[in-house]
Amino acid sequence: MTAPETTSTRPYLLRALFEWCNDNGLTPHIAVRVDRSTQVPMEFVRDGQIVLNISYDATSGLLIGNEYVEFTARFGGKPRQIMVPITHVMAIYARETGQGMAFQPEGDELDEDADAQDSDALELAAEQIDESAEPATDDRVVQLVPVKADANGSDGDDTPRTPPPAGGRPTLTRVK
Repeated sequence: MTAPETTSTRPYLLRALFEWCNDNGLTPHIAVRVDRSTQVPMEFVRDGQIVLNISYDATSGLLIGNEYVEFTARFGGKPRQIMVPITHVMAIYARETGQGMAFQPEGDELDEDADAQDSDALELAAEQIDESAEPATDDRVVQLVPVKADANGSDGDDTPRTPPPAGGRPTLTRVK
C-alpha cells in the first residue's frame, strides 16, 4: 500500500512563523527567488532575489495561501501588488533577531540556475547561524540568529566577508 500524496508543509510553516513573529512583536521578512512567475518591483531585485517585509504595518490585504503569498505594499511611496509563488520563498525570519527558517528549493520546475541562486542565498544565512545550537535532524530547517560584533567590529571569524549591500539588507546562506 502506498502513502497518499500530501501537500507541501512550506505554506503552513510560513504562516506559523509569520504568526510567531507577530505574537512576539517582531517584523517578519521573506527572502524570495525572483523569476517570471513572481510579481514584485523589479527595480528592487538584486541577484535574482528580493527581501520583503510582510508585517501588517508594511502590507495591505496580506494572504499567505497554499500556492501564493499575496499583498499590496508601498515601494517608493507607490502601492504595488505583490504575488510570490510559495515555492519561491527561500526563507522567513524576524528582522530584529534573525530567527526563522530557510527552505530547500521545491519541485521539478526549478532549473539549475535557480538552484544555484537558492544555494547562494542560503549559504549567506550560515553567517548568522548560532554554532552552539544543536544541529537539526532535518537539514531543511535553519535557525537564523544575529552575529554579534566585538568593539573592533569583528565577529571573531577571520574569514573575509563581502560588505553588506547598500541599505543594510539581510542576506542568507545555505547550511548543510
